[in-house]
Amino acid sequence: MNSHIEIPTDEIESVPLHSYTRQAYLNYSMYVINDRALPSLGDGLKPVQRRIVYAMSELGLKATSKYKKSARTIGDVIGKFHPHGDGACYEAMVHIAQPFNYRYPLVDGQGNWGSQDDPKSFAAMRYTESKLRNYADLLLSELGQGTVDWRPNFDGSLQEPEILPARLPNVLLNGGSGIAVGMATDIPPHNLREVANACIHLLDHPDADVKRLCEFIQGPDFPTGAELVNSRQEIHEIYRSGRGALKTRACYRFESGEIVVTALPFQVSGARVLEQIAAQMQKKKLPMVVDLRDESDHENPTRIVVVLKSNRVDKEGVMSHLFATTDLEKQHRVNFNVIGNNLRPQVKDLATLLREWLEFRKLTVRRRLKFRLERILSRLHILDGLLVAYLNIDEVIAIVREEDEPKQELMARFRLSEKQAEAILELRLKQLAKLEEMRIRTEQEELGEERDKIEKLLDSKARLTAFIKKEIREDREKYGDERRTPITERQEARAFSEVELLTTEPVTIVLSERGWVRAARGHDIDPAGLQYKSGDGYKLSAKGKSNQPVIFLDSTGRAYTLSAHTLPSARGQGEPLSGKLNPPSGATFEGMAIGDPQQEVLLASDAGYGFVSRIEDLMSKNRSGKAALRLPEGARVLPAAPVDDYNDQFIACATNEGRMLV
Repeated sequence: MNSHIEIPTDEIESVPLHSYTRQAYLNYSMYVINDRALPSLGDGLKPVQRRIVYAMSELGLKATSKYKKSARTIGDVIGKFHPHGDGACYEAMVHIAQPFNYRYPLVDGQGNWGSQDDPKSFAAMRYTESKLRNYADLLLSELGQGTVDWRPNFDGSLQEPEILPARLPNVLLNGGSGIAVGMATDIPPHNLREVANACIHLLDHPDADVKRLCEFIQGPDFPTGAELVNSRQEIHEIYRSGRGALKTRACYRFESGEIVVTALPFQVSGARVLEQIAAQMQKKKLPMVVDLRDESDHENPTRIVVVLKSNRVDKEGVMSHLFATTDLEKQHRVNFNVIGNNLRPQVKDLATLLREWLEFRKLTVRRRLKFRLERILSRLHILDGLLVAYLNIDEVIAIVREEDEPKQELMARFRLSEKQAEAILELRLKQLAKLEEMRIRTEQEELGEERDKIEKLLDSKARLTAFIKKEIREDREKYGDERRTPITERQEARAFSEVELLTTEPVTIVLSERGWVRAARGHDIDPAGLQYKSGDGYKLSAKGKSNQPVIFLDSTGRAYTLSAHTLPSARGQGEPLSGKLNPPSGATFEGMAIGDPQQEVLLASDAGYGFVSRIEDLMSKNRSGKAALRLPEGARVLPAAPVDDYNDQFIACATNEGRMLV
């Protein structure tokens, strides 16, 4: 049996697929940008974070209240405001509770909320408890005072705030990161006192530029307290453009010849750092390190001990290597991309961001004052009616007792409004005492003074600005703390080269007549007494160290470079240089020198020409070498001679006629 469904053609809309998919993806992109990934400039929160904080306030989970199971909070969040998975919602809650992730945490957690080594090791929501921290008051204390707009929740059954009325720029204080569609945000955290001081200065000097504001905001302030190593100029440039990269390094000190790491970069795991260092030790890339210990505990959250082979080891050099090769130095992207007051995402410089936040703050304060003024005027209106009743108490009582419609009669007799008449009718007998009349007059005077004060604030931009500055100062004193991240410009970290990692020991390089080479340990050897292949014999030798480069000169004047530690041992008969280098056909090796790159050597030929050169100028990575000495036809290369001291050394030139020049 075939079923056939008929669909009226007038209900079908024909749309090209490419147009439909383009519009659908655009809608999805805007949703992710505005409602998922990017924080709002006003309160610095993403929607899920805002809903968590608001739901906890609705549950009465203030800083002074008892802890409540986290599952209850997450249930309220996803059931009332956030129609997404409970796992992602709980993870967002954990993030704003972790003191190593959030500079000023919003949630106070009890139980296992993860650690810096493993932030995702937190317990399930059924095992943890939570409440808000004091800092959350900066976002919630003015909610419900007409400061922000409200909107229906996802099913229209409840109202939720579109944004929280933050009293300080939380977008800078706690920062945040997120990846949207076609854009991302990476805002580092900052110190509350510094940001508050910058806001106060900007209120006094609205045209202040980034350079001036950087006198108050030194730079980001990370919760883990590692060292920021960018230059001041680099930090200022990041604040000017709104984009850039920051480098943080672990803090360390020296104790009894050991290196002790006391603070790690932001979002770096100590366990991961230990793994990286241990891996290098296994591969013998850290021969100067003999032991590695993790002594971290509750009193010392970060204490990683690096034990060195001896006190003669260059400790700063070791740390520079570790910075270059492990997470002890980390780079952080910066991208001040936020949803502005116009509800559009945009990358902003520091001055623009703070200036726009202050406009948001002025708006919320003005709305709060207007809301309070309306309440005061409404109360004063009621008090005026109550005073009329007390002045005519006998007549009012008579009207209430005798009239069928006392409200209408009161309104007509005493020219009262409906609200005033209702307030009189709601009076209890005990409120008819003389003392109550005095209380009403006292309240009237107090409200009148407050009304005059608010009206003056609303009528004067200067007074309103001074009022906002006063509140910022109060919050600065209450919630501010010392900077945790020192800013010190450092040199670029440098890893040890292969040569530097070698054990330095004296060696003697021996070259045979047929171009075979080997390296013997020590300098107290007899090169001529070594064993050579049949028909071969000793030709040249040079004394140096195992971590130094060796220069070989062939009969055509070309120079070649090999590292001393790569040469075969003198226990055998060596290897032919022709297997390691590519000299011209028929060329033989005639000279040799070893030393540091800055070491100088004398090169000459029997034609009477020569010069002094540094070894680094003769070095070549090419197997075919480089031209070093120009030889006249028939001339022969002479053995190279080291030049150590121009004052104590002399060059003697002897001719075949028996003459000598010194």
